[in-house]
Amino acid sequence: MEFASEMVVKATLFGLRIGEIPVTLRKDGRSRPPHLRTWRDGWRHLRFLLMYSPRWLYLWPGLLLVLLGTGLLAWLYPGPRQVGAATLDVHAMLGAAVMVLVGVEAITFALFAKIFAITEGFLPEDPRLARAFGIVTLETGLAASAVLLLAGTALCASVAVDWAHSVFNYLDYTVSMRKMIPGALLLVIGAHGLLASFFLSILGLKRR
Repeated sequence: MEFASEMVVKATLFGLRIGEIPVTLRKDGRSRPPHLRTWRDGWRHLRFLLMYSPRWLYLWPGLLLVLLGTGLLAWLYPGPRQVGAATLDVHAMLGAAVMVLVGVEAITFALFAKIFAITEGFLPEDPRLARAFGIVTLETGLAASAVLLLAGTALCASVAVDWAHSVFNYLDYTVSMRKMIPGALLLVIGAHGLLASFFLSILGLKRR
C-alpha cells in the first residue's frame, strides 16, 4: 500500500518530475479474496507518511504546546485568575508546565528525526538545518542549558529560603508552588538540553 505513496512523496521531496503513462486496466484474474486489511495496511501507510513529515508529527504540535503552556504560566505567575465561575491557580500552573515539557520533548524529537532522516537518505538536504549547525553548536547548547539550570536553581532555592524563614514549618502551597513549578520546569528543561545537545552533536558528526 505504501509503495505508491513513497514514490509520490520522494519525487516531490527530491524535486523529480512526475509523468503519467496511460495503461489499460484489466480485471483481476485471481480467484482468492482480497488480502488487504483495512486497519493494518492503513496504519502502515499512515506511519510511513508521518515518518516523512517530522515537522507535522513533532515540530508544530510541540511549538503549540510550548506557546500555550508558557503563556498560561506567565498569566498565572502573579496570582490566581478568575475565568467565569472557575478559579485557576497552581494546579493549572502544573498543567501548563507539563504542556511546556511535552512541547520541548516534541521539538527535540523533530530535530532528531529530521537529522536522522537526512543522514539516512529518507529526506533531502536542508540548507537551513546546515546553517543552524554552523551557529548552534554543542557549546552554545550547553551554555543555554546551563542558564536554564541556574534560573531553575534560583527559583527553587528561594522556596528553600522561605521554608527556612518559617523554621521549616508549613508553607502556603499557593505561594511556594508558584515559584517551585517554574523552577522545577527550568531544571528539567535544562537537564534535557544538556543531554540533547550531546546527542545532536553525535548525529551531526556523520553529516559533517
